[in-house]
Amino acid sequence: MKIISAFVLFGFVLAAGYADTPAPGLKASSTELPVRALMLYGLPPSGLEPFLDFVRHDLPREGVNHLIFQIDYGYEYKTHPELVAKNAYTHAQIKSLVTVCRDAGIKLIPLVNCLGHQSWAKTNHQLLTVYPEFDETAGLYPENEGLYCRSYCPNHPDVHRVIFDLLGEITDVFETDAVHVGMDEVFLIGEATCPRCRGKDKAELFAQEVRTLRDFLATKKARLWMWGDRFIDGEVTGLGKWEGSKNQTSRAIDLVPRDIVICDWHYDSAPPTPGYFAVKGFEVIICSYNQPHVAVEEAEQIFNLRRTNRDNAMGPRLLGVMSTNWGKSAEFAQSVRQAKSSGVTEEKSPTANFLHLFEKVRQLTAAQDSKPPR
Repeated sequence: MKIISAFVLFGFVLAAGYADTPAPGLKASSTELPVRALMLYGLPPSGLEPFLDFVRHDLPREGVNHLIFQIDYGYEYKTHPELVAKNAYTHAQIKSLVTVCRDAGIKLIPLVNCLGHQSWAKTNHQLLTVYPEFDETAGLYPENEGLYCRSYCPNHPDVHRVIFDLLGEITDVFETDAVHVGMDEVFLIGEATCPRCRGKDKAELFAQEVRTLRDFLATKKARLWMWGDRFIDGEVTGLGKWEGSKNQTSRAIDLVPRDIVICDWHYDSAPPTPGYFAVKGFEVIICSYNQPHVAVEEAEQIFNLRRTNRDNAMGPRLLGVMSTNWGKSAEFAQSVRQAKSSGVTEEKSPTANFLHLFEKVRQLTAAQDSKPPR
């Protein structure tokens, strides 16, 4: 397809460079990926202490230098205590995570889902439970029957007062200069039943929310990270409504600032979308989940694109790789250690994905470092 072949042909806006130091014990090199990340979801506070030991010892050995930690409403917010979820992290617990990551040379980035993912199954999350008036589809879908996840209305006059308080507080407690705001799989936006959003361009609505969050985080000297699926045309690429958009948000890619970091997730195949984002001027990280062969293909793609585009603006925009973990996070560290000691992992699992991905990254880095300079 023409759009696929165009992904790696030319660049537009030069994004600011991304610099990070290597993890302890790793040799810096011209071919080393700036971002080698683990994304963690659903780690309960009771599982933090053993996980901290994993951060201290295991993540640096694997070459991981970024940890994206999904927190959402699971922190004891002082600005909005009414939104604190059960079994939330304390200030002291987050500070211990901050300290351990810093000592291990790992950049810690909190993730707070914005716009979409405001419910799961029959349960609305704290924002729409406490403030039901913020719902894009307020009063509809009893017990969430017939929908995937609820969204908040980006045009509600009071919603950003609350969202900004949460993002500002979480930026401070994590002592971070980057915040991941999610924004994947947004299916409810610009709905006909919303008195504020109906009839509006869905691409513009999505871009408006990205700009609003980006501009607020800039006041905190923090950079916005987000998932990239809503910027991909699910029809043209054939990637469908999950990895791409089928509700007209993909045009938003041309309506947002280029200093956003795109986390481009694909779990079943390795399409050339990182090149597309780089062409558009964004820095991009490719993200895998539980299929090791996909993670390996994605790593190879990033290395190849960086190598073949090292003399233009696009190569440096291809920041690196991320292994995601969507559940059973309390068991993840133990699973990795057991697999390392036994040499055996499940064929399809986040643990196998993680280990194969970073082994491949080490191999590719060593192979490229051994080549004589041109």
